Amino acid sequence: MRFSAKTKTVLVFLTFAGLTHGTTSLPPLVPRSAEAQCLLSDAWPPGPGNELVPQSPSTQLKSIVSQIDPKRIEATITKLVSFGTRHTLSNQTDPKRGIGAARDWLASEMRSLIAGAPRGTTATVQVQSYIQQPASRIPTATNISNVITTIQGTEKSNRVYIITGHYDSRVTDVMNFTDDAPGADDDGSGVAVVLELIRILSRMPPPKATIMLGAVAGEEQGLFGSTHFAQVMKQQGADVQGMFTNDIVGSSKSDNGVIDANSIRLFAQGIPSSENTTQVASRVSIGGENDSPARELARLDRYLRGGDHRPFLEQGFPAARFTEPNENFAHQHQDVRVDSTTGQQFGDLIEFCDFDFISRVARVNAAAIWSLAQAPGTPKNVTIDTSVLTNNSTLFWQADTSGEVAGYEVVWRATEEPFWSHVIPVGLVNTVTVSLSKDNVVFGVRAVGKNGYTSPATFPFPR
Repeated sequence: MRFSAKTKTVLVFLTFAGLTHGTTSLPPLVPRSAEAQCLLSDAWPPGPGNELVPQSPSTQLKSIVSQIDPKRIEATITKLVSFGTRHTLSNQTDPKRGIGAARDWLASEMRSLIAGAPRGTTATVQVQSYIQQPASRIPTATNISNVITTIQGTEKSNRVYIITGHYDSRVTDVMNFTDDAPGADDDGSGVAVVLELIRILSRMPPPKATIMLGAVAGEEQGLFGSTHFAQVMKQQGADVQGMFTNDIVGSSKSDNGVIDANSIRLFAQGIPSSENTTQVASRVSIGGENDSPARELARLDRYLRGGDHRPFLEQGFPAARFTEPNENFAHQHQDVRVDSTTGQQFGDLIEFCDFDFISRVARVNAAAIWSLAQAPGTPKNVTIDTSVLTNNSTLFWQADTSGEVAGYEVVWRATEEPFWSHVIPVGLVNTVTVSLSKDNVVFGVRAVGKNGYTSPATFPFPR
């Protein structure tokens, strides 16, 4: 992993080492940097608990990531490009060209993919549509449709995890809905990841939490599809504990020729945009600006860019964005053309996609969402006692009622460490006092499932 901080953003480069057919070395939920590992030998301050080490992938998880097929990813992107343009304002009734044809194919393809779901796994496909009234980049009332597959969880809760890609496309002029806009990388690649996950995860035994895998529209015109999706989730009272969007994950080669086929960028917000002034002040007062729910997924976005994770963040849901490590801007938001002087090819064409690279991105997505959905929910209402001066620390949290939790763990790290470095098992309780000063370390609380999977940790607010 490599880290680069930006304003209110942490950018994580995830490496794909070991994410090949049949094996994975991705540590579910508990990444650890080389820097943190080096500090453990003489970590300060000393305290209780064991060194926190990555969980080993289960046989089931290994099976999931081994099934990702680059040829199927290529076939999906080829089909999406064949619609000529998928501009949000393009034709919605032509059966061969335009966003309507792409929408209908996606719905049909998703239904075909879930047809192989085993008995006991409930998977459904929904075309989630609404009429967007005139707005910036939307000159007339326009139908916006998201195509979503839902794999129902077995847990008696409303806990949900979501992965999306956007299927609309554009050229240089964002209002040009007639010219060819292939959209191979942006974002046929992200949609191809979603379809592969639907194919594989719908054939697995059902997860504990519900998984939603969607192709959203209206992204290039202003994140309209994902905004509607996030609003629907909020209105329904869904407990969205993690959302990832894959946007521009199709190429490992940048415009300066640099190739990095084994990294993917993950953008995660710091202070949540949904928190009010009082909540932000409370978070900052105890140094929690780097421990938001979104940071627990990854550890807003690039300059001058936006993504479909943003509307989920605005609704208070933890969300993050995957993007290729080195972009080629000649192949994004460009008219398809060849420069008469340099001979350079412009346009988001399929010939510039790296299908093996996209497969690695899909494996990271699969490992993340399956591990999250199989683990217990993230602990809620986690607080820390700040009423008295003491060198001990007392934490409280809301006990889980799903029956899936075997116990809880307090995780902690020294203030200069980026990730949790130590873990203290505390059992099936909802409060504990540990012999570490809250002034010297950063705390979190996570749940441990009866199946051994652990949830992301929750940072405690003052009690």
